[in-house]
Amino acid sequence: MADKAFVLQRSPNGEADADKMLGFEDLFKLLCRISPKPWQKEAVHCLLADIGANASGRITYRKFIDWCFNEDGHAGASKFKELWPQFEQKMRRAGCSQGGIDAFKYNFKVLCSGESTMIPESMLEPVAFVPSLEKLHITPNSALLKSTLILKLNGGLGTGMGLDKAKSLLPVIGGNSFLDLIAKQVLFMRKQFKQPDLKFMLMNSFSTSSDTLEALTKYCVGNGYDGLGPGADLQFVQNKHPKVTKADYAPAKWNANPDNEWCPPGHGDLYAAMVGSGTLDRLLSAGLRYMFVSNSDNLGATMDLKILTHFVSTGAPFMMEVAQRTDADKKGGHLATLKSTGGLTLRESAQCPEEDEKAFQDVSKYTFFNTNNLWVDLVKLKEAIQSAGGALPLPVMINGKTVDPRDKKSTKVIQLETAMGAGISCFKGAAALLVPRSRFAPVKKCDDLLALRSDAYVLTEDFRLELAPDRKGIPPLVKLDDRYKFVDAMDTLIPNGVPSLKDCSKLVVEGDVEFAAGVIIKGNVLIKNVGTVRKIIAAATYQDTTLEL
Repeated sequence: MADKAFVLQRSPNGEADADKMLGFEDLFKLLCRISPKPWQKEAVHCLLADIGANASGRITYRKFIDWCFNEDGHAGASKFKELWPQFEQKMRRAGCSQGGIDAFKYNFKVLCSGESTMIPESMLEPVAFVPSLEKLHITPNSALLKSTLILKLNGGLGTGMGLDKAKSLLPVIGGNSFLDLIAKQVLFMRKQFKQPDLKFMLMNSFSTSSDTLEALTKYCVGNGYDGLGPGADLQFVQNKHPKVTKADYAPAKWNANPDNEWCPPGHGDLYAAMVGSGTLDRLLSAGLRYMFVSNSDNLGATMDLKILTHFVSTGAPFMMEVAQRTDADKKGGHLATLKSTGGLTLRESAQCPEEDEKAFQDVSKYTFFNTNNLWVDLVKLKEAIQSAGGALPLPVMINGKTVDPRDKKSTKVIQLETAMGAGISCFKGAAALLVPRSRFAPVKKCDDLLALRSDAYVLTEDFRLELAPDRKGIPPLVKLDDRYKFVDAMDTLIPNGVPSLKDCSKLVVEGDVEFAAGVIIKGNVLIKNVGTVRKIIAAATYQDTTLEL
C-alpha cells in the first residue's frame, strides 16, 4: 500500500467509492486486492471492530483508507499502538528480558498487521542441490572444539506423553535417561579429544530448569574430564510470552491460574533467549565462535567433528542438517528456496495454505526436511540480531488454543510461536547439509520411546544410541493404541521388558494387552484384543502375522 490514491485506484469506481459502505466480505476482498499477502478472515473481523464499524458491522471506504494510512503508514498500526503498552507492562512486571520483549513485540506486530503468516507455493522453488555428508572428503579438526558450544534444547515437558517434567529425564536404555546419555557423551568427547573445556549448555524452560539441574548434580561434582562444572553455568532459560485473547488481541487473563496466561514461544526463542540472558555476549567474550544445537530428545544428534570442520570451512553463518524426505515425513516441514531472494527457507505445515497441501506433501518435489540440528556462527548471529533491531525477523506461526489447556470452554487465545530452523532465512549465505537418517531419532510419542528402548537400537562406546547394524539405517515402525499414549500407560504394556524388535518392520498394537518376557517380533505384526479384559502375549516369535486375542 503506497498511498491513498493507489488504494482508491484499485477500487472499480475510484473516488466515487469513497463513501461506499463496506461489510466483512467487501473488506476481505478489498484487502486481498491491495495487499501483497492474503489476509486471515479473523483478522478482518478484528479490523472492522478496531476501525469502528456501525451497528450492522459496516464502515465507509473512506474511513477504511484513513485508518490504513495513519502516521505509521500501514494497516494494523493503531491496533498495535493501542495494545502494545499493555503487553510491555505485563512482560516487564514478570521480569522478562529485553531480548524476550523485543522478540514478542515483533511477533505481535505481525499478528496486528493482519497479513497472512502462510508461505504459499507461489513464493517457493524446490532446493536443487544440497551437499551430502557421506560424500565429503574432509579431515576433522579437533582444535575447533575449543571454540565450539554444544547446546541442547531442553524446554519441553512432554505433556503429549503425559509428563509433568522434562522429557529428557525419561529412562531410555540401561538405566540411562536422555540427559544421562548427553552428559556422558560430552565427558567422553572431552577425554577422547583432550579438550577438558569443551563447552556444553542447555536451554531450559521455566518448567524444566529445576528438575534438570537436580538430575545433573551427579555430573557437576568436578570439572574438565571428571565433571561438567557448576550447574549454574550449564543453562540459560528460554523466555515466556503472553497469550493473546483471540477476540480482541488483548493480553489474556485467567484469574483461576495466572500461569496459564503465559506460554513457551517455540524453540525459535533460542536466539532472543541467548541475547536477553546475556549468554551470547558471555560466550563471545570467552572466545566461543561456533554453536551446535539440537533437541535433547534426539539422541542421534551428537557433535560430529567432520560436520563442524565442514561448517567452518564453508564460512556460512548458519547451516541446517537435513535428511531425505520419505512418505513418512510428508506432513512435516521441508526445506525450500525463496524465489524473491534465492536463499533457503523452512516451511512448516502450519505455514502451508490448504490449497497448497498437495505440493507441500510431494516428497519428490521438496526432498529435504529439517532435522533441527543446526550449526551457527555466533559472531554472525550477533551481527544479524543487531542489524534487525534486536530480534531476528523469524516467520511467525499462529496457534489457536484455550487459555486453560485442560478446559476447552475457557477463553480462546492465540499463541505466537517461531521455529529455530526458520533462522535459515535470516542469514545471507546460509547453507544446508544432507546427513544420514541416523542423525535424526527424536522421541515425540510413546511409539518412538518403545522402539528406542528395544534391541533395534544399541548403545555405542561413546554413549550414542544407534540403530542396530542389521537394520541398515531403517527404524522399526511402531503404532500403539491411543490407550498407551502416556508413558505410565505404555509401561503397563511392557512390565516384563520390551519385545525384541531388531527384525521388526512394523508393529501395531490394538486393545488391552501385555507382553510376556521373551516375545520376538519379526516383519509386520498386528496384535489385536477386541475384548475388555487384558490379554497376555505369550513368549514366542511372531512373524508377518495378525494375532487376535
